[in-house]
Amino acid sequence: MTVKSWAPVAVSAAVGVQVGLALVATRYAVGESGPATLAMFRYAIGAACLLPVMFHLRMPMRFAARDAVPIAIFGILQFGVLIVLINYGLAHITAARAALLFASFPLITMILAAVLGREKLTLLKSTGVLLTILGVGITLGEKLFDDSAADSFLGEGAVLLAAFCGALCSVLFKPYLQRYPTLSIGAYSMLASVAFLIFLALYEGAFTSWAGYSSTGWIAVVFIGLSSGIGYFGWLWALRHAPPTQVTVFLGLSPITAGIVGALLLSEPLTGPLLAGMAVVLVGLWLALRPQKT
Repeated sequence: MTVKSWAPVAVSAAVGVQVGLALVATRYAVGESGPATLAMFRYAIGAACLLPVMFHLRMPMRFAARDAVPIAIFGILQFGVLIVLINYGLAHITAARAALLFASFPLITMILAAVLGREKLTLLKSTGVLLTILGVGITLGEKLFDDSAADSFLGEGAVLLAAFCGALCSVLFKPYLQRYPTLSIGAYSMLASVAFLIFLALYEGAFTSWAGYSSTGWIAVVFIGLSSGIGYFGWLWALRHAPPTQVTVFLGLSPITAGIVGALLLSEPLTGPLLAGMAVVLVGLWLALRPQKT
């Protein structure tokens, strides 16, 4: 591969790390706000990061009439519904279990891309994706069963549905990313999701209870928003330049990131299962990224 062809791989890997960090911060912040409220703040901040750059570059946010509505709908699904479902899930199950369930994202993406004729379902790619999920399971180990919530099935279902929404959008977004600037689509999609989320956040009392957030809660919200603005721009850029499965398979790095951050900041041990899981994930990524014979 040339350096240019490796750029989407590097960006996808960075986004996988960002998702892991955001999951940890979300698990903390969701205790102080509702799922929709946290999602609204997340993408309001994210859009606020992208809009000044667009104005500086004099990049218009104009789309053909036939494309504006689908892009808005995909934005609502990707940045609104998906995040609300994850936030709801994290309020009912552990971050470890949520991370493993969300790791099905690339598998679902691969299947949808094959069904819709966007990618070929090859043995190497399939094996690589399955190995990343196995690696996540090994990494999380017994933490997967550290969950006593009575309604955990609802949380699990929400995270799986979030993975499906994200996989569907990852496949369907690509044609529009070929037609329009990534930055314009990212900002427009986020604004559409914020407009949708405002109504759900109003139901949760977002604009009457936000003053009760702790300072650390606000720090977590701002971090999630800033990292999401940068991360999702990178996500869309990578989807524009690489197959959806190749981009989404790097989500296997998110729980690995959470384990490493826990070791560095929370003095959690780097256990054997964590190291073994990291190795399996890396092998899975290597297989999924190998050039496919036609």
